[in-house]
Amino acid sequence: MNDSSPILHARGVSAGYADRTILRGLDLAVVPGEIYVLLGANGAGKSTALNLFLGFLRPQSGSVRVQGIDPAAEPAKARSRLAYIPENVALYEHLSARENVAYLLHLAGCKLSDTAIGAALRAAGLPTSAHDLRVAGFSKGMRQKVSIGLALARKVPALLLDEPTSGLDPQAAADFHTLLDGLRAQGVAVLMVTHDLLGAVDIADRIGFLDQGCMAEEVRAAGEERFDVRALHRRYARLEAAP
Repeated sequence: MNDSSPILHARGVSAGYADRTILRGLDLAVVPGEIYVLLGANGAGKSTALNLFLGFLRPQSGSVRVQGIDPAAEPAKARSRLAYIPENVALYEHLSARENVAYLLHLAGCKLSDTAIGAALRAAGLPTSAHDLRVAGFSKGMRQKVSIGLALARKVPALLLDEPTSGLDPQAAADFHTLLDGLRAQGVAVLMVTHDLLGAVDIADRIGFLDQGCMAEEVRAAGEERFDVRALHRRYARLEAAP
């Protein structure tokens, strides 16, 4: 993992919607080549944190930066440094995987050859035989590979993931974690929000526990076992049970 300046950085951030505050004093930093996983109960503020980095929400206090850019002030510029993969990936059903990537690159003001797009899709784990198939028949895991192929083609420094392994079978989830390992090796900063504690343990460099909008604890992987799974489970169970 690289110890350089954070790609994703939130300092003392409070944020919410209308008169409701969701996040309270959030401090979070993700550096190049790091996979950071946010865990927390529904309503803890995980999606709110993603919306801040995407520029969909302006903080009430504190600062948010994407590679030094304020996403609330310059959302398009900040988003050009990000790839966002939601729980359910939206692609153009009538287009092939290759055509989806080419069209979405065009919308982003970028053009790559078919050869380069194919290389990005292969690097994302999508078999060559699927590159020219319509995505209407793709599984969730295959759709995610198309989205990651797009991220690789754009060469963005940061990736935001919202419940990426929800609904995936164990093999597809393992394949997804292998893809994230590859992104880590390329120096991409990954911020993932999930309910999947065991999946987080498998892939995370750090795990942050959100409790009612506050960062209750942060744990860093260490040693051969990486995390004390039982201790993490007890901690997470307390958060999930909190009113």
